[in-house]
Amino acid sequence: MTDPAMASAAPALSTLTTMRVGGVPDRLIEPATRDALVAATLDVWAEGGDWLLLGGGSNTVASDDGFPGTVIRVVTRGIEQLDAPAGRVRIRVEAGEPWDEVVAYAARNGWAGIEALSGIPGSTGAAPFQNIGAYGQELASTVVAIEFLDYATGEVRRMTRAELGLGYRTSALKRGLAGVVLAVELELTDANQPMGAPLSEPVAYAQLADALGVPLGSRVSVAELRRAVIAVRASKGMVLDPDDVDSVSAGSFFTNPIVSENFARGLPAAAPRWPVEPAEPDVVRALGAGGVHPDDVPRLATGPYEVKLSAAWLIEQSGIRRGFALPGSRAAISSKHTLALTNRGDAGADEIVQLASYVQGRVQAEFGVILHPEPVLVGLSL
Repeated sequence: MTDPAMASAAPALSTLTTMRVGGVPDRLIEPATRDALVAATLDVWAEGGDWLLLGGGSNTVASDDGFPGTVIRVVTRGIEQLDAPAGRVRIRVEAGEPWDEVVAYAARNGWAGIEALSGIPGSTGAAPFQNIGAYGQELASTVVAIEFLDYATGEVRRMTRAELGLGYRTSALKRGLAGVVLAVELELTDANQPMGAPLSEPVAYAQLADALGVPLGSRVSVAELRRAVIAVRASKGMVLDPDDVDSVSAGSFFTNPIVSENFARGLPAAAPRWPVEPAEPDVVRALGAGGVHPDDVPRLATGPYEVKLSAAWLIEQSGIRRGFALPGSRAAISSKHTLALTNRGDAGADEIVQLASYVQGRVQAEFGVILHPEPVLVGLSL
């Protein structure tokens, strides 16, 4: 059975989540080490009751009724440097490490690859769950593997990046593979050089390039890019700040919808859209000495393909503005960013859900697109 010393009087989930909603769970445990986390989790699973995994609480919106089971809060800490090829750096990060502290650690050491993911709240173990991404970078570009305690087998195994099935805000974990991420292994670029500051990966996001005053594809110092990302995120209320009510949220509440190209043609011409390229391998064709044979000319992809839309644009164009709130509600759209739903002061989970449902309904009525929530909803549904 779980060591009683590891359990604590359960606080309300509203005190453990950035949205600040959620009732008191039946039990809360906070194993401090990797081995204790494995042992305690296996005990909980053996008991057969409901269980909920919680990290930094930045991507969780929980019911005010509490949770009828055990909350396993992952608080393990530690960063270990591993062997890596020349010019590369590999680190193993315990799942409870706050993600932004990992980015800050990498930046201080002159390692590039995750600097555009600065300011994202939450724990490192939660990062693979939805393949966190921002400003032209995704975790998928740097994650090598995770250490995973598998619910189905009760065994600890190493899952490679390919096995994780990472996609836009999704993974095998989000699609139903149950268990606990114990650690995350990342491979970064050692950007240190004999002279000058360590340089970032190429700037791949127009808004970030504008903030830096450089062309797309430029490299700036890792530290400079990190500062710029945090500043841009803060301007949108996307950096946790006790003095900013707009940061009392779960970040972007809806994912950008992906629809067929045929469907996208029916939307207004002004609707932002980005083709989703199929993951096909590059093909190299030899050219004949007598000229290019027709079979040697690569063809453009044909047939149906998918398009990513802007959830923020759809929300705004459906008539919902920044700061919007339903009459009498303490939940509101952020005054800085239409993708964030915020708790303006002691809002209940039902008020957050009501606002989210209203936004969904407006966008569906106006454009025929159903927005899907990005946070994990506990005891709630849309």
